[in-house]
Amino acid sequence: MDTMRSLPESHGSVAVPRGGGFWRKLLAFIGPGWLVAVGYMDPGNWATDIAGGSAFGYALLSVVLLSNLMAIVLQALAARLGIGAGMDLAQACRAHYPRRITLFLWILCEIAIVACDLAEVLGTAIALKLLFGLPLVAGVCLTALDVFLILALQRFGFRRLEAFIAALLIVIAGCFALELAWAGPDWRAAARGLVPTAEIVRNPAMLYIAIGILGATVMPHNLYLHSAVVQTRAFGRDDHDRREAIRLATIDSTVSLGLAFFINAAILVLAAATFHVAGRTGVAEIEEAHRLLAPMLGVGAASTVFAIALLASGQNSTVTGTLAGQVVMEGFLDLRLPMWLRRLVTRGLALVPAVVVVVAMGDRGATPLLLLSQVILSMQLPFAVIPLVAFSGSAKVMGAHAAPRWLIAVAWIVAALIVVLNAVLLWGIAFG
Repeated sequence: MDTMRSLPESHGSVAVPRGGGFWRKLLAFIGPGWLVAVGYMDPGNWATDIAGGSAFGYALLSVVLLSNLMAIVLQALAARLGIGAGMDLAQACRAHYPRRITLFLWILCEIAIVACDLAEVLGTAIALKLLFGLPLVAGVCLTALDVFLILALQRFGFRRLEAFIAALLIVIAGCFALELAWAGPDWRAAARGLVPTAEIVRNPAMLYIAIGILGATVMPHNLYLHSAVVQTRAFGRDDHDRREAIRLATIDSTVSLGLAFFINAAILVLAAATFHVAGRTGVAEIEEAHRLLAPMLGVGAASTVFAIALLASGQNSTVTGTLAGQVVMEGFLDLRLPMWLRRLVTRGLALVPAVVVVVAMGDRGATPLLLLSQVILSMQLPFAVIPLVAFSGSAKVMGAHAAPRWLIAVAWIVAALIVVLNAVLLWGIAFG
Protein backbone atom coordinates (compact mmCIF):
# COMPACT_ATOMS: atom_id res chain seq x y z
CA MET A 1 0.00 0.00 0.00
CA ASP A 2 1.23 3.48 -0.84
CA THR A 3 1.32 5.26 2.51
CA MET A 4 1.68 9.01 2.78
CA ARG A 5 4.17 10.41 5.24
CA SER A 6 3.14 11.12 8.83
CA LEU A 7 2.76 14.86 9.47
CA PRO A 8 4.02 15.58 5.92
CA GLU A 9 4.59 19.29 6.56
CA SER A 10 7.15 18.41 9.27
CA HIS A 11 8.42 14.99 8.16
CA GLY A 12 12.23 14.82 8.32
CA SER A 13 12.44 18.55 8.99
CA VAL A 14 14.75 18.37 12.04
CA ALA A 15 18.35 17.72 11.02
CA VAL A 16 20.36 14.98 12.73
CA PRO A 17 24.16 15.47 12.56
CA ARG A 18 25.85 12.76 10.50
CA GLY A 19 28.92 11.35 12.13
CA GLY A 20 28.53 13.58 15.19
CA GLY A 21 29.07 12.45 18.76
CA PHE A 22 26.44 10.77 20.92
CA TRP A 23 25.39 13.91 22.79
CA ARG A 24 24.97 16.00 19.63
CA LYS A 25 22.75 13.34 18.12
CA LEU A 26 20.77 12.92 21.33
CA LEU A 27 20.18 16.68 21.42
CA ALA A 28 18.73 16.47 17.92
CA PHE A 29 16.32 13.73 19.05
CA ILE A 30 15.14 15.55 22.19
CA GLY A 31 11.67 16.93 21.59
CA PRO A 32 9.14 14.24 20.60
CA GLY A 33 9.32 12.83 24.13
CA TRP A 34 8.35 16.21 25.57
CA LEU A 35 5.34 16.40 23.25
CA VAL A 36 4.29 12.96 24.44
CA ALA A 37 4.94 13.75 28.12
CA VAL A 38 2.42 16.60 27.92
CA GLY A 39 -0.39 14.07 27.57
CA TYR A 40 0.68 12.46 30.84
CA MET A 41 0.18 15.62 32.90
CA ASP A 42 -2.90 17.25 31.34
CA PRO A 43 -5.78 18.68 33.45
CA GLY A 44 -7.42 15.27 33.56
CA ASN A 45 -4.52 14.07 35.69
CA TRP A 46 -5.15 16.88 38.13
CA ALA A 47 -8.69 15.77 38.91
CA THR A 48 -7.76 12.12 39.45
CA ASP A 49 -4.59 12.87 41.41
CA ILE A 50 -6.28 15.42 43.68
CA ALA A 51 -9.18 13.06 44.33
CA GLY A 52 -6.81 10.15 45.00
CA GLY A 53 -4.47 12.09 47.28
CA SER A 54 -7.15 13.74 49.37
CA ALA A 55 -9.22 10.57 49.80
CA PHE A 56 -6.51 7.95 50.26
CA GLY A 57 -3.34 9.82 51.13
CA TYR A 58 -0.20 8.47 49.52
CA ALA A 59 -1.65 4.99 48.80
CA LEU A 60 -2.29 5.59 45.10
CA LEU A 61 1.27 6.75 44.41
CA SER A 62 1.93 3.13 43.46
CA VAL A 63 -0.67 3.47 40.69
CA VAL A 64 1.01 6.65 39.42
CA LEU A 65 4.36 4.83 39.36
CA LEU A 66 2.95 1.71 37.71
CA SER A 67 1.14 3.79 35.11
CA ASN A 68 4.34 5.68 34.33
CA LEU A 69 6.38 2.49 33.94
CA MET A 70 3.70 1.11 31.62
CA ALA A 71 3.80 4.34 29.65
CA ILE A 72 7.59 4.12 29.25
CA VAL A 73 7.29 0.62 27.76
CA LEU A 74 4.44 1.52 25.42
CA GLN A 75 5.94 4.80 24.22
CA ALA A 76 9.23 3.04 23.50
CA LEU A 77 7.33 0.64 21.25
CA ALA A 78 5.53 3.54 19.56
CA ALA A 79 8.85 5.24 18.77
CA ARG A 80 10.25 1.93 17.52
CA LEU A 81 7.26 1.45 15.19
CA GLY A 82 7.54 4.94 13.71
CA ILE A 83 11.28 4.67 13.06
CA GLY A 84 11.61 0.97 12.24
CA ALA A 85 8.53 0.55 10.05
CA GLY A 86 8.38 4.12 8.77
CA MET A 87 4.66 4.25 9.62
CA ASP A 88 2.68 5.67 12.49
CA LEU A 89 0.30 3.41 14.39
CA ALA A 90 -2.79 4.60 12.50
CA GLN A 91 -1.10 3.96 9.14
CA ALA A 92 0.00 0.49 10.29
CA CYS A 93 -3.60 -0.36 11.24
CA ARG A 94 -4.85 0.81 7.84
CA ALA A 95 -2.13 -1.17 6.05
CA HIS A 96 -2.60 -4.48 7.89
CA TYR A 97 -6.22 -4.65 9.08
CA PRO A 98 -9.47 -5.03 7.11
CA ARG A 99 -11.33 -1.84 6.32
CA ARG A 100 -14.15 -2.42 8.84
CA ILE A 101 -11.69 -2.99 11.70
CA THR A 102 -9.75 0.11 10.69
CA LEU A 103 -12.91 2.23 10.77
CA PHE A 104 -13.89 0.76 14.15
CA LEU A 105 -10.48 1.61 15.62
CA TRP A 106 -10.63 5.09 14.12
CA ILE A 107 -14.02 5.80 15.73
CA LEU A 108 -12.75 4.60 19.12
CA CYS A 109 -9.65 6.74 18.82
CA GLU A 110 -11.67 9.82 17.90
CA ILE A 111 -13.81 9.23 21.02
CA ALA A 112 -10.62 9.09 23.08
CA ILE A 113 -9.36 12.35 21.55
CA VAL A 114 -12.68 14.07 22.29
CA ALA A 115 -12.51 12.82 25.89
CA CYS A 116 -8.96 14.15 26.18
CA ASP A 117 -9.96 17.45 24.59
CA LEU A 118 -12.82 17.69 27.04
CA ALA A 119 -10.32 17.54 29.90
CA GLU A 120 -8.22 20.25 28.27
CA VAL A 121 -11.26 22.49 27.73
CA LEU A 122 -12.43 22.17 31.32
CA GLY A 123 -8.93 22.49 32.77
CA THR A 124 -8.17 25.66 30.84
CA ALA A 125 -11.59 27.15 31.65
CA ILE A 126 -11.14 26.43 35.36
CA ALA A 127 -7.67 28.03 35.30
CA LEU A 128 -9.06 31.16 33.60
CA LYS A 129 -11.75 31.37 36.24
CA LEU A 130 -9.30 30.97 39.11
CA LEU A 131 -6.83 33.52 37.76
CA PHE A 132 -9.13 36.13 36.21
CA GLY A 133 -12.60 35.43 37.60
CA LEU A 134 -13.94 34.48 34.16
CA PRO A 135 -17.23 32.51 34.36
CA LEU A 136 -16.71 28.84 33.56
CA VAL A 137 -19.08 28.83 30.58
CA ALA A 138 -17.28 31.83 29.07
CA GLY A 139 -13.92 30.15 29.67
CA VAL A 140 -15.11 26.96 27.96
CA CYS A 141 -16.21 28.94 24.91
CA LEU A 142 -12.99 30.98 24.88
CA THR A 143 -10.91 27.82 24.52
CA ALA A 144 -12.16 27.52 20.92
CA LEU A 145 -9.76 30.36 20.07
CA ASP A 146 -6.67 28.32 20.90
CA VAL A 147 -6.72 27.00 17.34
CA PHE A 148 -5.03 30.26 16.35
CA LEU A 149 -2.25 29.64 18.89
CA ILE A 150 -1.44 26.31 17.26
CA LEU A 151 -1.51 27.73 13.74
CA ALA A 152 0.84 30.52 14.80
CA LEU A 153 3.26 28.11 16.49
CA GLN A 154 3.44 25.78 13.51
CA ARG A 155 4.45 28.60 11.20
CA PHE A 156 7.79 28.83 13.04
CA GLY A 157 8.75 25.19 12.49
CA PHE A 158 8.50 21.99 14.48
CA ARG A 159 11.57 22.70 16.63
CA ARG A 160 10.05 25.97 17.85
CA LEU A 161 6.83 24.14 18.66
CA GLU A 162 8.81 21.68 20.79
CA ALA A 163 10.61 24.56 22.53
CA PHE A 164 7.28 26.15 23.43
CA ILE A 165 6.09 22.86 24.92
CA ALA A 166 9.32 22.41 26.89
CA ALA A 167 9.08 25.96 28.29
CA LEU A 168 5.57 25.37 29.61
CA LEU A 169 6.64 22.03 31.09
CA ILE A 170 9.41 23.81 33.00
CA VAL A 171 6.82 26.30 34.31
CA ILE A 172 4.58 23.45 35.54
CA ALA A 173 7.49 21.61 37.18
CA GLY A 174 8.70 24.79 38.87
CA CYS A 175 5.23 25.55 40.22
CA PHE A 176 4.90 22.13 41.82
CA ALA A 177 8.42 22.22 43.24
CA LEU A 178 7.34 25.37 45.08
CA GLU A 179 4.06 23.81 46.23
CA LEU A 180 5.84 20.77 47.65
CA ALA A 181 8.38 22.96 49.44
CA TRP A 182 5.50 24.82 51.10
CA ALA A 183 3.49 21.64 51.88
CA GLY A 184 6.34 19.72 53.56
CA PRO A 185 5.07 16.18 52.80
CA ASP A 186 5.90 13.10 54.88
CA TRP A 187 8.42 11.65 52.45
CA ARG A 188 8.66 8.33 54.30
CA ALA A 189 4.92 7.82 53.98
CA ALA A 190 5.16 8.84 50.33
CA ALA A 191 7.88 6.22 49.76
CA ARG A 192 5.63 3.58 51.34
CA GLY A 193 2.87 4.67 48.98
CA LEU A 194 5.01 3.58 46.02
CA VAL A 195 4.41 -0.06 47.06
CA PRO A 196 1.03 -1.35 45.77
CA THR A 197 -1.52 -2.89 48.14
CA ALA A 198 -4.45 -5.29 47.59
CA GLU A 199 -6.85 -2.68 48.95
CA ILE A 200 -6.65 -0.80 45.66
CA VAL A 201 -8.45 -3.66 43.91
CA ARG A 202 -10.77 -4.53 46.79
CA ASN A 203 -12.01 -0.98 47.40
CA PRO A 204 -14.35 0.10 44.53
CA ALA A 205 -13.79 3.81 45.21
CA MET A 206 -10.02 3.38 45.12
CA LEU A 207 -10.25 1.23 42.00
CA TYR A 208 -12.35 3.82 40.17
CA ILE A 209 -9.82 6.57 40.86
CA ALA A 210 -6.90 4.20 40.16
CA ILE A 211 -8.23 3.40 36.69
CA GLY A 212 -8.90 7.09 36.19
CA ILE A 213 -5.21 7.70 36.97
CA LEU A 214 -4.31 4.95 34.49
CA GLY A 215 -6.49 6.53 31.83
CA ALA A 216 -5.04 9.96 32.54
CA THR A 217 -1.47 8.68 32.46
CA VAL A 218 -1.32 6.16 29.60
CA MET A 219 -3.07 8.09 26.85
CA PRO A 220 -4.22 6.09 23.79
CA HIS A 221 -3.82 8.95 21.34
CA ASN A 222 -0.24 9.48 22.56
CA LEU A 223 0.74 6.12 21.08
CA TYR A 224 -0.42 7.32 17.66
CA LEU A 225 1.22 10.72 18.14
CA HIS A 226 4.63 9.41 19.22
CA SER A 227 4.91 6.99 16.29
CA ALA A 228 4.43 10.00 14.00
CA VAL A 229 6.48 12.78 15.63
CA VAL A 230 9.67 10.67 15.83
CA GLN A 231 9.61 10.79 12.03
CA THR A 232 10.22 14.54 12.10
CA ARG A 233 13.91 13.65 12.58
CA ALA A 234 16.01 13.37 9.41
CA PHE A 235 17.82 10.16 10.42
CA GLY A 236 19.45 7.85 7.89
CA ARG A 237 17.43 5.03 6.35
CA ASP A 238 19.84 2.10 6.63
CA ASP A 239 19.55 -0.44 9.44
CA HIS A 240 22.40 1.03 11.51
CA ASP A 241 20.94 4.55 11.43
CA ARG A 242 17.46 3.28 12.30
CA ARG A 243 18.76 1.26 15.25
CA GLU A 244 20.59 4.32 16.54
CA ALA A 245 17.50 6.48 16.03
CA ILE A 246 15.37 3.98 17.99
CA ARG A 247 17.85 4.06 20.86
CA LEU A 248 18.01 7.87 20.98
CA ALA A 249 14.23 8.28 20.69
CA THR A 250 13.75 5.79 23.53
CA ILE A 251 16.12 7.77 25.77
CA ASP A 252 14.24 10.96 24.92
CA SER A 253 10.81 9.52 25.80
CA THR A 254 12.03 7.77 28.96
CA VAL A 255 13.61 10.93 30.40
CA SER A 256 10.56 13.01 29.45
CA LEU A 257 8.17 10.57 31.10
CA GLY A 258 10.34 10.74 34.21
CA LEU A 259 9.42 14.43 34.45
CA ALA A 260 5.77 13.50 33.88
CA PHE A 261 5.97 11.10 36.82
CA PHE A 262 7.38 13.84 39.05
CA ILE A 263 4.52 16.20 38.18
CA ASN A 264 1.77 13.58 38.55
CA ALA A 265 3.22 12.36 41.82
CA ALA A 266 3.63 15.95 43.02
CA ILE A 267 -0.08 16.67 42.48
CA LEU A 268 -1.10 13.59 44.47
CA VAL A 269 1.50 14.20 47.20
CA LEU A 270 0.38 17.82 47.49
CA ALA A 271 -3.25 16.72 47.95
CA ALA A 272 -2.22 14.06 50.49
CA ALA A 273 0.07 16.37 52.48
CA THR A 274 -2.37 19.28 52.51
CA PHE A 275 -5.88 17.81 52.56
CA HIS A 276 -5.73 14.16 53.64
CA VAL A 277 -3.60 14.74 56.73
CA ALA A 278 -6.00 17.52 57.82
CA GLY A 279 -9.01 15.22 57.48
CA ARG A 280 -10.27 16.92 54.30
CA THR A 281 -10.67 13.59 52.47
CA GLY A 282 -13.52 14.76 50.27
CA VAL A 283 -11.57 17.34 48.27
CA ALA A 284 -11.98 16.28 44.64
CA GLU A 285 -12.74 19.59 42.91
CA ILE A 286 -9.84 21.49 41.35
CA GLU A 287 -11.48 24.76 42.37
CA GLU A 288 -11.88 23.61 45.97
CA ALA A 289 -8.22 22.58 46.06
CA HIS A 290 -7.27 26.02 44.73
CA ARG A 291 -9.40 27.77 47.37
CA LEU A 292 -8.01 25.74 50.28
CA LEU A 293 -4.31 25.67 49.37
CA ALA A 294 -3.39 29.19 50.46
CA PRO A 295 -5.08 29.14 53.91
CA MET A 296 -4.08 25.54 54.70
CA LEU A 297 -0.44 26.02 53.67
CA GLY A 298 -0.26 29.51 55.11
CA VAL A 299 1.23 30.87 51.88
CA GLY A 300 -0.79 33.46 49.99
CA ALA A 301 0.82 32.68 46.63
CA ALA A 302 0.11 28.93 46.82
CA SER A 303 -3.29 29.14 45.13
CA THR A 304 -2.04 31.46 42.37
CA VAL A 305 0.94 29.22 41.59
CA PHE A 306 -1.43 26.25 41.43
CA ALA A 307 -3.68 28.06 38.90
CA ILE A 308 -0.71 29.15 36.75
CA ALA A 309 0.45 25.53 36.49
CA LEU A 310 -3.08 24.44 35.55
CA LEU A 311 -3.30 27.04 32.76
CA ALA A 312 0.11 26.00 31.39
CA SER A 313 -0.99 22.37 31.50
CA GLY A 314 -4.18 23.05 29.57
CA GLN A 315 -2.44 25.07 26.87
CA ASN A 316 0.28 22.48 26.43
CA SER A 317 -2.25 19.69 26.04
CA THR A 318 -4.04 21.71 23.38
CA VAL A 319 -1.03 21.59 21.08
CA THR A 320 -0.43 17.86 21.34
CA GLY A 321 -4.14 17.10 21.05
CA THR A 322 -4.21 18.92 17.73
CA LEU A 323 -1.26 16.96 16.37
CA ALA A 324 -2.74 13.66 17.57
CA GLY A 325 -6.02 14.43 15.85
CA GLN A 326 -4.20 15.12 12.59
CA VAL A 327 -2.18 11.89 12.82
CA VAL A 328 -5.25 9.76 13.56
CA MET A 329 -7.44 11.18 10.81
CA GLU A 330 -4.71 11.12 8.16
CA GLY A 331 -3.42 7.71 9.16
CA PHE A 332 -6.71 5.82 9.42
CA LEU A 333 -8.62 7.52 6.60
CA ASP A 334 -5.84 8.93 4.41
CA LEU A 335 -7.90 12.11 4.66
CA ARG A 336 -6.24 15.47 5.01
CA LEU A 337 -8.09 18.53 6.28
CA PRO A 338 -6.77 22.01 6.99
CA MET A 339 -5.37 22.17 10.52
CA TRP A 340 -7.77 24.91 11.59
CA LEU A 341 -10.80 22.90 10.41
CA ARG A 342 -9.60 19.69 12.08
CA ARG A 343 -9.01 21.52 15.35
CA LEU A 344 -12.37 23.31 15.32
CA VAL A 345 -14.23 20.04 14.71
CA THR A 346 -12.49 18.29 17.62
CA ARG A 347 -12.85 21.28 19.91
CA GLY A 348 -16.52 21.66 18.99
CA LEU A 349 -17.20 18.04 19.98
CA ALA A 350 -15.64 18.72 23.37
CA LEU A 351 -17.31 22.10 23.88
CA VAL A 352 -20.87 20.81 23.60
CA PRO A 353 -20.82 18.34 26.54
CA ALA A 354 -18.72 20.76 28.62
CA VAL A 355 -21.19 23.63 28.15
CA VAL A 356 -24.21 21.35 28.74
CA VAL A 357 -22.80 19.96 32.00
CA VAL A 358 -21.68 23.36 33.31
CA VAL A 359 -25.05 24.94 32.50
CA ALA A 360 -27.06 22.03 33.92
CA MET A 361 -25.01 21.28 37.04
CA GLY A 362 -23.13 24.50 37.61
CA ASP A 363 -19.42 24.64 38.29
CA ARG A 364 -19.61 21.56 40.55
CA GLY A 365 -20.18 19.38 37.47
CA ALA A 366 -16.76 20.13 35.96
CA THR A 367 -14.56 17.84 38.04
CA PRO A 368 -16.85 14.74 37.84
CA LEU A 369 -16.83 15.24 34.07
CA LEU A 370 -13.03 15.43 34.15
CA LEU A 371 -12.88 12.15 36.08
CA LEU A 372 -15.31 10.48 33.68
CA SER A 373 -13.27 11.63 30.68
CA GLN A 374 -10.20 9.89 32.12
CA VAL A 375 -12.11 6.64 32.67
CA ILE A 376 -13.30 6.81 29.04
CA LEU A 377 -9.69 7.20 27.95
CA SER A 378 -8.74 4.14 29.95
CA MET A 379 -11.51 2.15 28.28
CA GLN A 380 -10.05 2.99 24.86
CA LEU A 381 -6.52 1.93 25.79
CA PRO A 382 -6.69 -1.79 24.85
CA PHE A 383 -7.73 -0.90 21.29
CA ALA A 384 -4.53 1.12 20.83
CA VAL A 385 -2.16 -0.95 22.96
CA ILE A 386 -2.90 -4.39 21.46
CA PRO A 387 -2.26 -3.35 17.81
CA LEU A 388 0.88 -1.47 18.90
CA VAL A 389 2.37 -4.50 20.65
CA ALA A 390 1.40 -6.82 17.80
CA PHE A 391 2.96 -4.60 15.12
CA SER A 392 6.16 -3.71 16.99
CA GLY A 393 6.92 -7.39 17.61
CA SER A 394 6.19 -8.47 14.03
CA ALA A 395 9.13 -9.09 11.70
CA LYS A 396 6.69 -8.73 8.78
CA VAL A 397 5.93 -5.14 9.79
CA MET A 398 9.21 -4.13 11.42
CA GLY A 399 11.78 -6.17 9.52
CA ALA A 400 15.12 -6.19 11.36
CA HIS A 401 13.81 -3.65 13.88
CA ALA A 402 11.16 -5.82 15.54
CA ALA A 403 11.24 -5.42 19.33
CA PRO A 404 13.13 -8.14 21.25
CA ARG A 405 11.06 -10.95 22.72
CA TRP A 406 11.58 -9.90 26.33
CA LEU A 407 10.23 -6.41 25.60
CA ILE A 408 7.22 -7.80 23.76
CA ALA A 409 6.57 -10.17 26.67
CA VAL A 410 6.58 -7.23 29.09
CA ALA A 411 4.33 -5.26 26.74
CA TRP A 412 1.80 -8.12 26.55
CA ILE A 413 1.72 -8.24 30.36
CA VAL A 414 1.02 -4.50 30.36
CA ALA A 415 -1.74 -4.96 27.79
CA ALA A 416 -3.29 -7.81 29.79
CA LEU A 417 -3.20 -5.74 32.98
CA ILE A 418 -4.96 -2.86 31.23
CA VAL A 419 -7.70 -5.18 29.91
CA VAL A 420 -8.24 -6.83 33.32
CA LEU A 421 -8.41 -3.51 35.21
CA ASN A 422 -10.93 -2.13 32.74
CA ALA A 423 -13.03 -5.30 32.95
CA VAL A 424 -13.10 -5.03 36.75
CA LEU A 425 -14.16 -1.39 36.52
CA LEU A 426 -16.93 -2.16 34.02
CA TRP A 427 -18.21 -4.98 36.23
CA GLY A 428 -18.25 -2.68 39.23
CA ILE A 429 -20.14 0.03 37.33
CA ALA A 430 -22.65 -2.45 35.89
CA PHE A 431 -23.36 -4.39 39.10
CA GLY A 432 -22.58 -1.83 41.77
